[in-house]
Amino acid sequence: MTDAPLIAILEDEPDIRRIMSDTLEAAGFRTMGFSRATEFEAALRRITPDACLVDLGLPDRDGLALVHRLATESGAAIIIVSGRAQVQDRITGLELGADDYIIKPFEPAELVARLRARLRRPAASRSGQRSRAAFAGWQADFDRYLLAGPDGGETPLSHAEAEVLRMFLDNPRRLISRGQMLETLGGAGGESFDRAMDVRISRLRGKLGEDPKNPQLIKTIYGAGYIFLAEVDWA
Repeated sequence: MTDAPLIAILEDEPDIRRIMSDTLEAAGFRTMGFSRATEFEAALRRITPDACLVDLGLPDRDGLALVHRLATESGAAIIIVSGRAQVQDRITGLELGADDYIIKPFEPAELVARLRARLRRPAASRSGQRSRAAFAGWQADFDRYLLAGPDGGETPLSHAEAEVLRMFLDNPRRLISRGQMLETLGGAGGESFDRAMDVRISRLRGKLGEDPKNPQLIKTIYGAGYIFLAEVDWA
């Protein structure tokens, strides 16, 4: 199936990499596996995966630094799959741009479910969705994963930030609850999802130049959710 999503797997343990590849291919994905970050980064110059599964314990590169680079330079969904189970590791991974964080050992079915949730909203160019929107002097381009400010400067959006921004732009001036976010964006739910959403919204506010003490675009309704306050024009 040449139109099946392509998943790049960066995992230095061959047995784990094989399990991940076999599981995903049985679920209808295409996969490419890599044991070294250098091989993985070289391949990204010629392939465009829909998602990247990245281990943090790599022999030739710091995994978190690689995640940060992918988040700023790639439109692929990024899922960390790591044995590092500390809360701070998960928070750091999300802050650096990962879409999700799966702790080893994992159930193969969970890997498939979490990946499908991250790919639930495909790129606009493939799905027929509108790809450009204007709001409050800003321009969002979801094909190129770029945000252009009122001064014309461009800022890249990670896959996770683009997902959240599109959710807000699709629902301007409406309260969006945590439950609606979980339904729209997918994820495991619970505290980890709440932390992930807080980090993504914080990063998005930063790119929009929001004053965290007095945000003008993304308003927090404590105990209820968020409201995006600007009018939106889609192209």
